[in-house]
Amino acid sequence: MVTEGWLCLRIKFEYLVKWTKDNIPRQDDKTVIITGANSGIGFQMAGILASKGARVIMACRNSDKAGKAAEKIYSEYHDAKLELMQLDLSSLKSIREFAVDFKKKSGKLDVLINNAGVMATPYRKTGDGFEWQFGINHLGHFALTGLLLDMLAKTERSRVVMVTSIAHFNGKIHFDDLSGRSWYRKMTAYRQSKLADLLFAYELQKRLSANDLPVMSVAAHPGISSTNIVRLPFPLTLLKDLVLMSASKGALPVLMAATGTEIKGGEYIGPSCLWQTCGSPAVLRSSDHSYNRDLWAELWRVSEEMTGVYYLDGLSD
Repeated sequence: MVTEGWLCLRIKFEYLVKWTKDNIPRQDDKTVIITGANSGIGFQMAGILASKGARVIMACRNSDKAGKAAEKIYSEYHDAKLELMQLDLSSLKSIREFAVDFKKKSGKLDVLINNAGVMATPYRKTGDGFEWQFGINHLGHFALTGLLLDMLAKTERSRVVMVTSIAHFNGKIHFDDLSGRSWYRKMTAYRQSKLADLLFAYELQKRLSANDLPVMSVAAHPGISSTNIVRLPFPLTLLKDLVLMSASKGALPVLMAATGTEIKGGEYIGPSCLWQTCGSPAVLRSSDHSYNRDLWAELWRVSEEMTGVYYLDGLSD
């Protein structure tokens, strides 16, 4: 029997029809920041949103790679409005500098897509002393969002989109040792970071609503897509494009979160079939433990303390 919890899916009726990039409305006069826009789904989103008329800020650590990615987009969309800005999410200094520079050149921010990330890396720390994956995937984006929230708050119908992963289903936040020294495993750390992304998205929406701020927080994930972040053992690499969704299809759930006209704050979007690994994007249900509000609040408190970024007058809950 198919129940509401089957495959942890909860598909809304309005999305039973296949959703593609053709469903994206025109984005003229909108400013969108995409972190990690030089490759993978970030690159796909930059091109698609630029083709819809958006001004796209490609926030990337490697300026050379970002420049080459922009050239590819320009070659296909000659009228694309792209701006390259350097952003290293492993550095709080870089994040603060990015926020200051962006505010100098922009009067508004319609969509912030927190997309950049690392996956299953050997143990290391950021320059600020954070475990690498937790530091980049979660804390970097937590700090960036907090520093840009004033821009989002003064922009009508703005959105924050947090890119999470189905890896969150097996994730756990190790509050007793966020540095990972006592337990570190590559995938365990990745799962923690992506669960943190999701908890952050939910808590952010709760606090935005409680403070009547006109900003929407939405979580989305690309299923299992063929991008640089996914590393398969040889010889599976030879079959990568056959067993994984393309990056362009993997970008669709995030694009739905960023532009969908029926999307509501606090929703979670991903591919709608085969354990959320592939398929057309839809509004789904995340893991049961991701709805634990005590976890949301504790992660928020710890994240503010670790980054030193405190949201708009505390953005009280």
